[in-house]
Amino acid sequence: MHTQRLWLRAQQHIADGHLDAAASNLQALLEREPRNAQARMLLSSVALGRGQLRQGCAEAIAAAQALPDDAEMIATVAMCLFRVGETVATRQCMQHPGIARSRDAPALARLAHVWQMLGEHAAALALMDRARALGFDNPEFRYFRALQLQFNGRLHEAEREIEACLRQGPTHGRASLTLARLHRQTAARNHLDYIARQLPRVEQGSEDHAAFEFARYKELEDIGRHDEAWEALQRGNAIMAVRNAHDGALEQRLFARLQQHCTAAFLAGLASDTGAAPQPIFILGLPRSGTTLLERLLGKHAAIAVPGELPDFPRQLRWCADAHGASLLDERVLDRLDAIDYVQLGQRYLAQTQWHAGARPHYVDKLPSNYMLAGLIHKALPRAPILHLVRAPLDVCFSNYRALFGDAHNYSYRLDDMAVHYRRYRALMAHWHAAMPGVILDVEYAQLVGDTEGTMRRVLAHCGLPFDAACTESSGAGAPVSTLSSAQVREPIHRRGVDAWRRYATQLEPLRLALADLA
Repeated sequence: MHTQRLWLRAQQHIADGHLDAAASNLQALLEREPRNAQARMLLSSVALGRGQLRQGCAEAIAAAQALPDDAEMIATVAMCLFRVGETVATRQCMQHPGIARSRDAPALARLAHVWQMLGEHAAALALMDRARALGFDNPEFRYFRALQLQFNGRLHEAEREIEACLRQGPTHGRASLTLARLHRQTAARNHLDYIARQLPRVEQGSEDHAAFEFARYKELEDIGRHDEAWEALQRGNAIMAVRNAHDGALEQRLFARLQQHCTAAFLAGLASDTGAAPQPIFILGLPRSGTTLLERLLGKHAAIAVPGELPDFPRQLRWCADAHGASLLDERVLDRLDAIDYVQLGQRYLAQTQWHAGARPHYVDKLPSNYMLAGLIHKALPRAPILHLVRAPLDVCFSNYRALFGDAHNYSYRLDDMAVHYRRYRALMAHWHAAMPGVILDVEYAQLVGDTEGTMRRVLAHCGLPFDAACTESSGAGAPVSTLSSAQVREPIHRRGVDAWRRYATQLEPLRLALADLA
């Protein structure tokens, strides 16, 4: 059968939802043309659609080994590889000589996003600058280039780039929110009039609409108009709650099953210690609990690299469970916890991440939501220190409520969901401590900012490292930062985040009462 006919039949089967038949046609095609990268990628997506993560990864890797001199195709393969956890293969794709030769500006902009996902922000900005030099320009590109400037610490240039984005005319709420967060606004210098003009123009109920409300909240709070700020924050969260409903019942099942399965006896069966260096240091906790600040302080130590947020452990967990999915954890992964080879999990994780360390013996893996996987991390990587950021309940809950997370952390858009989620988080962390005594070090945010030296001495001792006085100051030079805290963590350490919720004590009284029994 002619390869073109096989290709067309495979596409028709996919359109009809017949994935098994599509896979058969694509496999027949690849027997004739094994270096057909496009067919490999389509077969990879079919495998992922059938939930077969390992086959999807294998086909994407095979596509990467047969890449044409086409920057757009390279970007497609690299993005797929990254999203399924094949980080090393993604980096190899990004070394393809076709990228250096390419004059395809939109493709270069896509490839810049791959470098951004890899945490290589200088490389991402360099590709964006190449695309711009080739004439590529639109509001979305300006916005993402501004983010890269911000991540690389070039805040004044980032501000100018966001302003250029907004001058091009979009009702770009995310850009306005980023602009508001870059520095503290004043009564004389703010963007409230601009935001007010844009709100009637934006699509009502859209994420852009919510982002403008979050931006208005931030600027009103900066200038002390707290009642109006709260109203804007409520409107923004209400929009996001409608767009991203939180499935509390599913969350309850996942947390309960995780605790029931991960008993002390189950977690005691540790993977063998390979002794391979460099080794990770895990930082976890609720979002907005201070994880970025601790990461930045650790990054000042001569023995520690800080690559930014790493999604690798949950992705390697999924590979070992052969359960494709976008969430950190789901029922299929939980169903397969007993079948996972935890030695293999640890080895695959190290193989995909150790390049981040460069010449240093340690590197930070900071992904706040890894708190759900703390026991599995220790089971697979028993040498890895685990640091848990602990922030006062009202402070961390309010900090979540005032953040726009997009379609992540959907519990944060309603205060009652936030309170229930916080209780589940606390119960799960108590379970990990009881099942693995002494494995996790709790790091109190208030102590980190109030007694930085004493706290960092305890942190470094837990990591088996000597104290380094450089680890007591977050400002100045450091690695790129790509989280919501990317502007504030470059400031000297301060206590403004402690008891910040009290500005809205009246409005947050229901949340306070819901958490009153928790210290």
